[in-house]
Parts: sequence; C-alpha cells; structure tokens
Amino acid sequence: MSQTLQIGRRSVGRGSPCLIVAEIAQAHDGSLGSAHAYIDAVADAGADAIKFQTHIAAAESTPGEPWRVRFSKQDPTRFDYWKRMEFPAAAWEGLASHAAERGIEFLSTPFSLEAVELLERLGMPAWKVGSGELANAPLLRRMAATRKPVILSSGMASWSELDAAVELVRAGGAPYALLQCTSAYPCPPEKVGLNVLAELRARYQVPVGLSDHSGTVFAGLAAAALGADLIELHAVFSRRCFGPDTPASITIEELGELVRGVRFIQRSLDNPIDKDAEAERMSEMKRIFGRSIVASRPLPAGHVLSREDIALKKPAGGLGPAEFERVVGMRLRRALPADALIAEGDLER
Repeated sequence: MSQTLQIGRRSVGRGSPCLIVAEIAQAHDGSLGSAHAYIDAVADAGADAIKFQTHIAAAESTPGEPWRVRFSKQDPTRFDYWKRMEFPAAAWEGLASHAAERGIEFLSTPFSLEAVELLERLGMPAWKVGSGELANAPLLRRMAATRKPVILSSGMASWSELDAAVELVRAGGAPYALLQCTSAYPCPPEKVGLNVLAELRARYQVPVGLSDHSGTVFAGLAAAALGADLIELHAVFSRRCFGPDTPASITIEELGELVRGVRFIQRSLDNPIDKDAEAERMSEMKRIFGRSIVASRPLPAGHVLSREDIALKKPAGGLGPAEFERVVGMRLRRALPADALIAEGDLER
C-alpha cells in the first residue's frame, strides 16, 4: 500500500496536486478529428489528463448485447455502436502523441484483453478500470502484470467485491488508486457518496478520488475540499452533443472553471493559517477599520461623561469599544471638540 503513485509525469496522492482527468469516452462519436479536437480543448482548459475508452467490439461484446439506453438512430445494435467507436492502432498512437505534445497525460480504459495489449504497446502510463469490469479477473490480472498504476472505479461494487478486485491488483504487484463512483447518468446529489472518500482512504490507505457523473462542477469541487487525490469527470463540447454520456457531462468551459476551483481549494488546504499570527499581520487593517470612543459633541473640561456624550467611530487609536461602559461617569481633564478620540490621559474619576 502506498499513499502516492506515479501516472506519467504526475505524482498522485498526499502532498501532490489533485489530478484532474477529463473523460471523453465516446463523446467523439467515432470521429478521429473530434477526438483530436478534444485533446486540444482539454489541454487548454488546464486538466492534467484526458481519457478515452478503447473498445474492440468483437473482443468484448456479442451482437446480442442490450442497450443501456437506446440513444443511437444510426446503429442497429449496441455491438454496431461499439464497432463505430473503434479506432485502429495507428489512430490511438496519434492521439497519444498529440496528448504528449500538449503536455497532458493520455489514458484510455480498455474493455478487453486485446485492448490492453493495444494500449500497452502505446506505453499507457496507467490503467483505468470501469465499474462494469471490476469483476473481470483476467483483465485485472493482465493490467496488474504491467506493474503500472491501476485506478479502480467502485460504482457497481460492494465492499467485498471491491476487496476482491483490490486483492487481485495487489497480488499482481501494481500500485492502485480507488474512485468513489455512482453508476447513474446523471447522478443526483443524494447519490454522489462523498462520504465514501474517507471510507476508501481509511480502508485501503491509497490515493482516492471521485469519478463524477453529476453533470455539474459541484461534486468535483466538494471532493477537492475533502482532499480527493484525483477527480474524473465526463466532458463534452456542448450539452447538445450526441451521445449517451452527455447528460452526465460538463462542458469544456465548465471544465476550466473546475480546474481553477480545484487549484484554489487545494492552495487553501495546503496553506493553513494561524489565527493569532494573522491577526498580528492585520494590525494596520484593524486600526483602519476599528473604532474608538470619541466625543459626540464639543465637551468642556471637567464635564462628566454620559452615554450621550460619546460615540464609537473609526479609526481605532483611542480607547476601544470594550471601554465604553467604563468611560461613562468619568470626568474630562481637558476640553474636546466633536469627534476627538478620547485617550486614557483625558479622563479622571
């Protein structure tokens, strides 16, 4: 078990910036040009990594696979849809090279052993296991055998099922991270399960994060505030984009906002303040915004002060608000004009 792991050039875990992964999945709708456009958009938004899904229909599915949601009017079957989402090895190599040129990590989730082999030849820096593949022992063993980090998404798993998947990866000698995930598209706020982040960290003592399907930036920002080590969100160019994941996605513009928000939150968490030291640093501000006891009207020497004779006004520098009741009933040693700050030397019993 390790509190940190390495994904390409990025360290993930305690003491490292939260890794923000933009999940494109099939948002490219089978267009290689769109896939490349997403790489540029994600890099411009400031995310750390882009993730696709590598489907090889004949290796992972049968023509009888049912639709989760019947969304496509051009694909007669789910199998046909997976076929349309396939890219040849050279195309995947081009996408990986493009991501490297833009300075972001390239990831893709394999859904078959054949897809693992294809991606391994590209030098995949880490493996993401989708919720539906958590019980796919041969797939997990093959990934773990590479000794590269394995990111396990827990969306459909009980604790015992997650324990079993973790044990397979650990037995293979690979470092791993865990993502809280709820397999609902979009996921309502009451199902996000932010509480599970702490439970995952306590149970496994490894980097943890959130795979978010809420279609908002809110869950990701909340996860960052709770110390998530990595956050994965679906991203699309527009909520008018075609595809089954669009309702559970954020836009590229929202991705940029999320990145800025997560960085802001993490800088805040990484820099705790000492209230006493901060108050000392604010001494000049306190003088400007503080209040002093002042004469509310011109007052002669020897006058015994009543509540009506004094007021609290800015700036600080004279006797402060805490002395207000004590000053009432005291005698002035000298005459004071209106708004004069009252000092201790001006008073006597």
